[in-house]
Order: sequence, then C-alpha cells, then structure tokens
Amino acid sequence: ETADKCDLHLAIKPGTDAALALALMHELITHDWLDHDYIAQYTLGFEALRERALQWSPERAAQVCGLKVEDIRQLAHDYAHTRPAGIRLNYGVQRSRGGGNAVRAIACLPALTGAWRHRGGGVLMSATHHARAHNIGLQRPDLHRNPKAPLINMSTIGDALNTPGLVEAVIVYNSNPVAVAPESAKVVKGFAREDLFTVVLEHFMTDTADYADIVLPATTQLEHWDIHNSYGHTDVVLNQPAIAPLGEAKTNTQIFRELGLRLGLNQPELQDTDEALCQLALQSPSNLNSPQPITWAALLKAGFAHWPVADAPFAHGGFPTPSGKCEFVSERLSAMGQDPVPDYLPNHEQADPVATYPLAMISPPARNFLNSTFVNVKSLRDMEGEPLLEIHPQDAAQRQVNDGDMVRVFNDRGSYHCKAQVTTRAQPGLVVGLGVWWRKLGANHTNVNELTSQLLTDMGRAPVFYDCTVQVSSLR
Repeated sequence: ETADKCDLHLAIKPGTDAALALALMHELITHDWLDHDYIAQYTLGFEALRERALQWSPERAAQVCGLKVEDIRQLAHDYAHTRPAGIRLNYGVQRSRGGGNAVRAIACLPALTGAWRHRGGGVLMSATHHARAHNIGLQRPDLHRNPKAPLINMSTIGDALNTPGLVEAVIVYNSNPVAVAPESAKVVKGFAREDLFTVVLEHFMTDTADYADIVLPATTQLEHWDIHNSYGHTDVVLNQPAIAPLGEAKTNTQIFRELGLRLGLNQPELQDTDEALCQLALQSPSNLNSPQPITWAALLKAGFAHWPVADAPFAHGGFPTPSGKCEFVSERLSAMGQDPVPDYLPNHEQADPVATYPLAMISPPARNFLNSTFVNVKSLRDMEGEPLLEIHPQDAAQRQVNDGDMVRVFNDRGSYHCKAQVTTRAQPGLVVGLGVWWRKLGANHTNVNELTSQLLTDMGRAPVFYDCTVQVSSLR
C-alpha cells in the first residue's frame, strides 16, 4: 500500500538491499555528489568504502537486485539533490543473511551526502535508541552469578529443544514460539516431548499453551504497571493499571518473584515491585545526566514525558561509535572476524527458476494481525478470510494456479496450505505469505513458519524469515 503511493517504487529481490545501497554510493562518488567537509570531519574510512562502492556499478546491482539500471541512477540523483533527504528503514531489511551489512550500507548514505546536517535528514529505523528510560538499570549484571549459564537463541529453539540433554524445562512468556519460531515442525516436535516440563504464562490458549504442562493466567496491559518507548515517537509512556488483576491472573514479574521465593532466592533486589521497576528504568545514566531528566513524579502526574531530541542530532557527528564518527570501516567488526566495510552478502537460499524450490518467499504481517497476535480474534480472522499467498500471474500460470485456489506451499522443511491471490503486487519469482496464523487456525494446522529456516543473519544472530525458497502447487 505504501508502494502504491510512491513516486518511484523499486521492487528489489529479497536480501539485495546492500547491493542497491552500494550502487547508490557508486553514483554519488562518480558524480561527486558528496559533502566532502562532512566526510572529512565526521566519518572514518572513506577510501576503503570508496573502493568497495566503485565495484558496484548500477549495471551490476541491477542484475543482482532485479531492477532497471536507469531506476538506480534516477534514485541516486534524486537522493543526492533532495533536501532534506530522509531514509526510513523497517525491520524486513534485516531478515536475510546479509541483513546487518544491508543496514550498515544504507546508514552510510546520509554521511556521504551530509544529509545528517538537515532537519528531517539522515536515516531512521526506530526511535527506541533515543530512549533514556531503558533496561540498563534493570539488567543487574551483579546478579549474574554464573557467567557460563547457557543461552539459547529463540531463532534456533527448534534445534535446541531436540538436542538431547540441553533443555529440560521451559517457561514461556510474552511469546508464542510454536507459531512464530522458524522451522516450526521442529519446534512442535520439541514441545511435544514427554520429558519436557513446560510452563506458559498467557491470556489465551495459544499454539504453545496447548503443549504446556501448566498454564498460568497472566495479566493484560490493562492490569499491570509498565513503561514503554516507541518505534515511531520519542515519548516515554507510563502504563498504569486500569483495573485490578482479574481472577487468578498475576503479572509475569509477580510469578517470577513468587517462584524465586519458593526456590530460596529471597534477596531484596529480586522482590522489587512492578512500580519500583518502572522507577528504576529512569535511573539510566543517559537520563540522569541529561539537561532535562525525566522524573518519576512528572511521569506519574502526566502519564508520559517527551525526550528532547535535536532536530539534526548528528549534524556535527556524535555517533554512538567508539570514535564518535560514522565509521565506514569498523575495527570492532574486524576484531570479530567480519568484513569491516559494508558489503553485499547473497541470501542463504537463492531463488532459481530451475531449482527444486525456485520461488523466493517473504512473510510480512497480515493487515489485520500483529504477527501472530490477534489471530484468535474471530472478527479479525473474518476480515482476513484465510491464510493468503500472493503470487505473480506468470508464476501462477506456470503452475496452473488460479486466483482463489487452495495451494500447497512447500520446501524440504515442511509445507502449509493457503489461498492463492494472483496479483502483480508480487514480483515474478517471489511469493508473499501474508501473516503468521496460529497453526491450529490454519488451513491444514500449520503456518508459514513451517517453511522458514533456523539459519541466522550476519550480525546479531537474528532470524532470516525473508531468506527462504519454496515451491507452490495447486490443490484444486
């Protein structure tokens, strides 16, 4: 819907954002559409970035991204000559093998043109990093008595649950991993283990709650204290309970406080109330040392407080890097064994017309759901109809799929059934599985995450939901 309202829509192949960003840099550099003063004062490593970018002509990027050369050149020209020039990223750009490099590459663009100098210029993914109320004061590293305690990546919980001896008990809260975790057939198999003790804190009988030995009723947002920041604005918001917890419901924190006492963990710092934890969130150095710190009294009185943010916060550098500059070359990444200069990394799974699974697949949220949240609301399901798969007419014709057909979408990890929507909104070679339906409410008691993999991104070890190939066949 956003693309429909754009002056120029570049429908790139999933996972090729870094290649496009490097081609834009190529044009900025070769045409000298650069802010040399900003580069000299507030960046590090321009020559290395220049060398990398000059390898990425618009012709090369067009082949990788599935774009027209002239569109790449037009975008570079428009970006260089627009004031202010703001880039709004969203989270989908990260959901492939090279997601970290893609974000790094895109973040270099405003430093090359000096777009950071202007109000409304630069790049924004989320406003949460401006938050001065955050969890540094809540993490309590002094309480981490066992530095070797194992950590399990939620994105690989399927493998973890099926590794003998690794996981014997699970407490699930604020999540529905049976529906949302990748390669869900393995997740289901893991949660179905007879020897796994599973406790779920929930409002509803979700797919995951169905596998619980014990379900504990959790409070909703209307029943507990909390403190919030936002993706899109720079206010901190106090969530005060509108009603007392209903029935036997308890907050997640209260459940853990009581569990701690029963385990003999009676330290006072483990018994902080939710209201006290909200106050503690304001004790971060970034808040206390700011010219206008947010106080608990003011937040309690108004219900929200605004974080003052400069109109052009990086007009004079001051980036959150060791040097305080925009680091085109990152020594920290080099020390981690990664390429210090942004580059394009091909997807783990490459769409290829002659491959066994020739179609790329992405799985953005459905219009009426928030990922898997609200799927249990019948009125919203009625608006969605049923799980949908957008497929281009060319790909549909090759598979004898008609609009409205029920189809099987599959790869070597599993399959799920959904309704085909033949549309040019999907690009040739790409299908779009809309929404993460609860498995038990899906067409064949599975969902799109039956197909996604447990492979991870280049940075942050995050999931690669949009780095996935599939085949489609009609069930007609």
